[in-house]
Amino acid sequence: MFKHNNIKSPSEQVLFDVDGRGVATVTMNNPDKHNAFDDSIIFALSHLFHEIAKCHDIKVMILASTGKSFSAGADLGWMKRMASYSYEENLSDANALAHMLKNLNFLPQPTIAKVQGAAFGGAVGLASCCDIVLASEKASFCLSEVKLGLIPATISPYVVNAIGQKASRRYFQTAERFFADKAQQLGLVDEILPLEELSAAVEKMTTTLLANGPLAVRQAKQLALDVAYQDIDEALIAITSERIAAIRVSTEGQEGLTAFFEKRQPAWQAPLQQAAPQKTSLNKGEG
Repeated sequence: MFKHNNIKSPSEQVLFDVDGRGVATVTMNNPDKHNAFDDSIIFALSHLFHEIAKCHDIKVMILASTGKSFSAGADLGWMKRMASYSYEENLSDANALAHMLKNLNFLPQPTIAKVQGAAFGGAVGLASCCDIVLASEKASFCLSEVKLGLIPATISPYVVNAIGQKASRRYFQTAERFFADKAQQLGLVDEILPLEELSAAVEKMTTTLLANGPLAVRQAKQLALDVAYQDIDEALIAITSERIAAIRVSTEGQEGLTAFFEKRQPAWQAPLQQAAPQKTSLNKGEG
């Protein structure tokens, strides 16, 4: 039995499904509010990311949303409630958002953000936490917090990693809106497509990822996280040498090498045909 069969979304405003290839899609589903998120949506996203991370049969995760906007960031009603919170309550609230972002950033599976429209505030953090960001020509981005007398604190580690310190110093302070072409220049967006081609581009990228060894893909992602900004010293050389040696002798590594020399597809590519998504119950309160 697939482990992902037990994953349920705790909110009607966050949808979850997995197809027969092991491709999970997490969809923010609050289009009337431009997919702005509050504490309940943050909890649902965090829960799903946590559960997906434990499932070896999930090979790729797509983060998407319904409607015209990817996400407007924090919900105004939630922000109004937070304004009356004590420091301790605000700290607890911020910690929940911070841990949701951490769950997404360190998800062992490759992640694709499908950004069809506006991504403001915390939504820039969501995109920054994903490995690959595909955006439509209509996408726009804004780190808008200072307009409200706030700062983009919990998302800052991921945004700075994505666009660098220099650009962060500018956009954190100016709250300027910038568009997909600028986001690509900054490194936040990987590819820009016409809106009508965005879904096909996400599918193409998913297929590209699925063609690779699933264990190797996970380890390659972890490798990038582990070696970033490290001194190239004897310790790092030893660790990287150990990692390649270990995966060469692993079952997957042996199969990949053997398949290459035998000029055949490796076993993990055998059934790559798309299957219909497996429906999950989305009743509120399920978890």
